[in-house]
Amino acid sequence: MAKGKIKVHSLTGRITSKLVYEAWRSVRRNRGAAGIDKVSIQMFEKHLEANLDRLMRELKQGTFAPLPARRVYIPKDAKRTKFRPLGIPAVRDRVAQEVLRRLLNPIFEARFHDHSYGFRPGRSCHQAVEKVLELGRQGYRVVLDADISGFFDNLCHQAVMGQLSEVVADGNILRLVEKFLRAGVMEGGKFQPTRVGTPQGGVASPLLANIALNVLDWHLHELGYRFVRYADDFVVLCRNELEAKEALAVVQQLLEERLGLSLSAEKTKVTRFHEGFTFLGFDIKSRYVRMRAKSVENFKTKIRTLTQRCHNLDAAVIEQLNRVIRGTANYFATPWSHCGDAYRSLDRWIRMRLRCMKLKRKSGKDNFRIRLKHFRHMGLLSLSDLRP
Repeated sequence: MAKGKIKVHSLTGRITSKLVYEAWRSVRRNRGAAGIDKVSIQMFEKHLEANLDRLMRELKQGTFAPLPARRVYIPKDAKRTKFRPLGIPAVRDRVAQEVLRRLLNPIFEARFHDHSYGFRPGRSCHQAVEKVLELGRQGYRVVLDADISGFFDNLCHQAVMGQLSEVVADGNILRLVEKFLRAGVMEGGKFQPTRVGTPQGGVASPLLANIALNVLDWHLHELGYRFVRYADDFVVLCRNELEAKEALAVVQQLLEERLGLSLSAEKTKVTRFHEGFTFLGFDIKSRYVRMRAKSVENFKTKIRTLTQRCHNLDAAVIEQLNRVIRGTANYFATPWSHCGDAYRSLDRWIRMRLRCMKLKRKSGKDNFRIRLKHFRHMGLLSLSDLRP
């Protein structure tokens, strides 16, 4: 196991004005809305030097107290029937979290398992999927497709702090992390304490998730299982069904006993490559790797929002569409994916939407009135043309 016995001391001494300023630059680059104090990034920047000096002083002295996060909900599916809660910290709190992340990340990066790919430097979703495909080619054709119920909402604080304290001996830093975990959220003007979970939307949440789940990674490794994990999304790949069922029992037991979490009975299953499973937005089967149906529908929802018939078709619409098209193509169009048919179908569907937008009606005859070259002349990108 990639764990050292020597603890890290004096992290507080590494908090410098340069580190705080670099953390601020990262927060500004990522933009984002204001927290409950209604201080935007632009407002924070107006008195930047004084704000950063005060923040650094409070972090080093241990007097920093984070504000509750502002609770918002974003749709989980295209039909907007399910919503995911996000916690938006104040700008000053995001800078403080980024300072902590920059202090802790190099320490734990060396301790993370090689098959953990989420929110780590030099690693990506594509590498995670490629590793799954590689293990499949090696004969690990039975898959435990695991889904943790409400991971970020239910993660045990004691489990996170336990993993941190095994490595970090700086009490001030440990107290700062615990303060963020317990900062609570404001929803509808009412304060709600957070006794479990780490709010999605926090800068440090992905790192804390990796720290917590690192114990699962190494436990599976020690028992000889092959797995691939991206944040809380992971699969265990086995040679037979018996081994997969044993892995399921192992995972359930560790999550419950060590992290206070459980697997979703509805979404967790043991399957095979020829039956197919989903991972990181892809449908994976023996014969192909495609966009999963939910990913296609989410893409269509974004396009529908931009191509409402009551709006006019102009250069601004094309520019917005191109951003969505390029982002989707960059993610799903890989050397090992098979998205050609889906891309051609979506390209035709986008042009249909644009013809309806332009002519304020839907008619097959309009295909001849506004041809493909017209859209190309306007600068519209094509998913098919962006394939590698």
